[in-house]
Amino acid sequence: MTPPAAASVRSVQPPQPLALYGPDFAADPHGHYRRLRAHGPLAPVRIAAGIDALLVTDYQAAVDLLRDTHTFTKDPRAWQATVPADAPVLPMLGYRPTALFSDGDVHARYRDAINDGLAMIEPHILRAEVARVARRLIREFAASGSGDLVAQYARRLPLHIFTTWFGVPPEDRERIVEGIGGMFNSADDAAAAYADLVTVVTRLVADRRARPRRDLTSYFLGHPAGLDNDETVRQITLMMSAGHDPTTNLIGNALLHMLTDARYAGSLQRGAMTAHEAINEVLWQDPPLANLAAHYPRHDTEFHGVRLRAGQLLLVSYAAANTQSEHATSDPGVRSGGSAHLAWSAGPHRCPAKQPALLIAMTAIEQLTSQLCDAELAVPASELMWRPGPFHRALMHLPVRFTPLEMNPDTEPAGPSEVSISH
Repeated sequence: MTPPAAASVRSVQPPQPLALYGPDFAADPHGHYRRLRAHGPLAPVRIAAGIDALLVTDYQAAVDLLRDTHTFTKDPRAWQATVPADAPVLPMLGYRPTALFSDGDVHARYRDAINDGLAMIEPHILRAEVARVARRLIREFAASGSGDLVAQYARRLPLHIFTTWFGVPPEDRERIVEGIGGMFNSADDAAAAYADLVTVVTRLVADRRARPRRDLTSYFLGHPAGLDNDETVRQITLMMSAGHDPTTNLIGNALLHMLTDARYAGSLQRGAMTAHEAINEVLWQDPPLANLAAHYPRHDTEFHGVRLRAGQLLLVSYAAANTQSEHATSDPGVRSGGSAHLAWSAGPHRCPAKQPALLIAMTAIEQLTSQLCDAELAVPASELMWRPGPFHRALMHLPVRFTPLEMNPDTEPAGPSEVSISH
């Protein structure tokens, strides 16, 4: 249910919404969030030229929005009809037949296929594969004494895992990551990037429809939900985009946190507990998916004292809500482990891949810190660049230096090229 209206209902229509898509926002998002809070729990923002939204920056308002399926819908089509067809945010926000843009029974049907597919991934097999790929990637630059932990590690490791899950041919893997990155950047080439991603996955789905294999693409096609080819393509592109870029950013942001926070000085070699602490703090302070969870009022309404129009775009700022109210909650539906951050969202659309994503990030950090325990930033932290875009918190590069290390080639087998599906 929508919370009771405040004593005086506000209409949020200032002349200049705050832009979230340029280099100024990328360089100082928390400064922007502080300014936005002056407008109350919902603040006016601009997410692309001429495209405005209300951003929920208040913790309680965010939880209420994420759980209120009666007042709000996830279907963007009414809003989408009001924006230009070439708007660069549409690859992220435009309607597709997926769990992200559906409600009720339709959402449940798509969500069941995704949940059941993820359940096919055995955690111990995933951990072993992540560790194997991590060692291979580290070995490629360990002897040089320097490396870029984003380009050479954090981006490449999830790419291998996600494309292996779905059986993407090696020659198409870079196109996958470029398509996903273009979507999140929401620049002028976003539509072309998303279209190329869809092209690659469409070809993959057609191949698996004709020649099934032991991968998640084939599993989706045979799922009792009865997904057609296009629905299968859209669930796969959703899982890839929601999985690869945020996992890359989580690894990169957590490594940066460990390299720059004085509390972690000299402790990179401590292993799992340090990795766990760094990941949890990043999920609170700089979640890799900073602003999303698009919702639209089903009718004109009032929400936390603000008048809303039917079909108006509302986004949740996980980052702003977390830092606005860093406290535990008694609501078990919102808790994440022992914390109350919203990095995994909440309500019926909460992230279904929390556990594999955490396992990938944790294992990746454990492997790197156990090998390169004296790594340090190769440039001042103030010189690091962040990728512009309204939705993510993502480093462009993370250059480090360390004592050169000669690593022996792995003696274990190369590992399966297909996902081991349990029945």
